[in-house]
Amino acid sequence: MNLAPPPTPESTSSRFPALMVVCLAQLMIVLDVTIVNVALPSIQREFHFSQANLTWVVNAFLITFGSLLLLAGRLGDLAGRKRVFLAGLTIFTAASLLCGVAPSQGVLIGARFLQGIGAAGQASVILAIIITEFPKATERARAMSAYVFVSVAGGSLGLLAGGLLTQALSWHWVFFVNLPIGVATFILGQMLIRADAGRGLRHGVDWIGSLLVTGSIMSAIYAIVEATSHGWISSQVLGFGGLAAVLMGAFLALEARIENPIMPLRILRLRGLVNASLVRGFLVTGMYSTFFLGTLYLEHVRHYSALQTGAAFLPWTLTVAVLSQGITERLVKRFGALAVLMSGMAIAVMGLLLFSTVAPGTAFFPTIFLACFAIGLGIGSAFMPLLTIAMADVPAADAGLGSGITNVSQQLSGALGLAVLSTVAANHTKGLLAAHHGLTTSLISGYHVAFLSGAATITTGIALAYALLRPRGQEPELELAPGAQPNPPATVQANLEMEQAA
Repeated sequence: MNLAPPPTPESTSSRFPALMVVCLAQLMIVLDVTIVNVALPSIQREFHFSQANLTWVVNAFLITFGSLLLLAGRLGDLAGRKRVFLAGLTIFTAASLLCGVAPSQGVLIGARFLQGIGAAGQASVILAIIITEFPKATERARAMSAYVFVSVAGGSLGLLAGGLLTQALSWHWVFFVNLPIGVATFILGQMLIRADAGRGLRHGVDWIGSLLVTGSIMSAIYAIVEATSHGWISSQVLGFGGLAAVLMGAFLALEARIENPIMPLRILRLRGLVNASLVRGFLVTGMYSTFFLGTLYLEHVRHYSALQTGAAFLPWTLTVAVLSQGITERLVKRFGALAVLMSGMAIAVMGLLLFSTVAPGTAFFPTIFLACFAIGLGIGSAFMPLLTIAMADVPAADAGLGSGITNVSQQLSGALGLAVLSTVAANHTKGLLAAHHGLTTSLISGYHVAFLSGAATITTGIALAYALLRPRGQEPELELAPGAQPNPPATVQANLEMEQAA
């Protein structure tokens, strides 16, 4: 098997600069999601988008991004993670230029599809690069904390940046800003990220399986994003949802029969990876609802500007930043990954419950401030242990695939949670308006129901974490890739490594 060699003493000094490079690439992706949302009204006015067509400026990116993560992650294992990372970065940067100079609706939406392809190439291998560059528990925990900070904090930073660029220059600059960052990241990545040969493509690539799984995930995401417009029981949503299920069934059947599958089914036997991805889904659902619906509340009810809204979420961002400086890592050493994870999720629930009490005249301090602070504290405490548990028992040969599964679970659950909770809020608001309640009262009541639903979802995730992620005395032996070394169960591995490091 042609795997990259373990890090040598000579390469150790470049690990943290390489971490900065991949985190910068991750920040570009996270910023892009929110920074474009701020610019949507300006884009709509210039190109005369209808409300329905305008959603495709966002959805085009989400569909290709989410559907290609798994394939891109596996290609990183086979063809080399650095190669896939740099290719994705190049596509994303070039597509950003095309978005900024787009002369029409069709070109802009097409460029957004292309941006999603590039983002998938970058994001799919970032976690794999981190876990292979940082095999020691203490270093990996620090690297994971930096990754979590960038992933979580980028949303509120995007609101601030989007407001500044749109107001000071034009909407075109929310895309042009990616160009210097992308070029600099490519140059630094070429210099600082270790080259890896991958397992090789000599046995061929499972292209049929690749098409099946990509088509399945793409159909599922399309059904989810269209549910808000057409309803959950519409023929369009049910048809694409059914197509996603059929394609996924065909994919799993194919992977069980062929010799060199794109997704070896042994990966699904890794308890930490699968169960942590499930728990993450419930956590992300609540987080996305807060960010999206909290933004709507601040802008539509409190009439905050984009800059004020971004500033309102700074307690969330700054709390995650502080926790990423080693605090979460030390808590995991002291109390164990599961205890810190469940405590963080419980604190996030408290933040959502605080958000469910807001009214038209609620002051920023203390209610909104404490709500954002609690969610930042919860997310900052929960995400790093979740990633540690998920990736702890993934063999090095399958790190890209494990990274892809982790990202896919987050994208699917985020899209699903946003669609479901925004629909819940909208339907409740419509019902109150039909009963002749005031607009502001109806809007806030709808947001309250969604926040409470998000809190209930994360609470369910806490129960699942306790049931599924507790260390067990014995685990069945895993069937690993040839040459890969078996690891202990994820939670046991994480706790043992932390104890040894301490």
